[in-house]
Amino acid sequence: MAAVPDATPQLSPEVSKPPKPRMSTRNRVLFLFTGWLIVLMPFLFWWSTWFGRQLPDKQLAEYLQDAKHPRHIQHALVQIGERMTRRDPSVAKWYPQVVSLGAYPVEEVRNTDAWVMGQDTSGAGFHEVLLKMLGDPSLSVRGNAALSLVRFGDASGRPQILELLQPATVTAPQSGRVIDTSALGTAIRQGGIVAKLQQGDQTIEIRSPITGRLGALSAATGQTVTAGAAIATIDPGTEQVWEALRALYVIGQPEDLAAVLQYERELPEIPNDVRKQAIETEKAIRERTTH
Repeated sequence: MAAVPDATPQLSPEVSKPPKPRMSTRNRVLFLFTGWLIVLMPFLFWWSTWFGRQLPDKQLAEYLQDAKHPRHIQHALVQIGERMTRRDPSVAKWYPQVVSLGAYPVEEVRNTDAWVMGQDTSGAGFHEVLLKMLGDPSLSVRGNAALSLVRFGDASGRPQILELLQPATVTAPQSGRVIDTSALGTAIRQGGIVAKLQQGDQTIEIRSPITGRLGALSAATGQTVTAGAAIATIDPGTEQVWEALRALYVIGQPEDLAAVLQYERELPEIPNDVRKQAIETEKAIRERTTH
């Protein structure tokens, strides 16, 4: 009988694997350095733009005059405002510059400046500049100027404060076709994009004048609009409403009650602290009326 050949497969001798190439020291250093930069750069950007970073006097003076970087001017103004609240008399040396910045061409700087001048009612020239700022083209600047004037015991900005309680209308800066819009209810920061228009090869971004939520759209995507046409309305943000109600607590009149009462409603979009402030403001106005 013939022998049955062994069916078990024969294992070939193990082939030695070539060694894995190792990263050179130079490449390892470059890799680690790149990873370090990825982590460091966002931090440096945040650090350079964070208004809470304390500035020594020399740097603060430089920032106030840095026309190439308006955020540096804002940073310096915020620092001055905080030192005002601590009753630091040394900041008075910059008051002439604070006054002059009330006419600065960049809206964000004027907005911050209007807030700062309300922190010291003894500042020379502050009151007069704030009165002029009530006519500023920016809703936020007008509002901040009006709120600061309340600290001076001046109710001249009452119409501007009432304006802060109303939705802001966003209009088309020029004619064009609407090619994109934000969704209803979207939270939008001041300067955030509400919609985009197309005019020929040009795309125009339409931005919000205030921080709040997109409450209504007056133009749909694909629609052609003319210059000045309403595009959307932005419901004012919580902080803006709360500050306006606080101001009306002091200077509000009976004819302002309709604007106040709308914030006493129990709606999801009205926070409890705003509702409570509205109730207190209504009460203060009615008490002033009866006395």
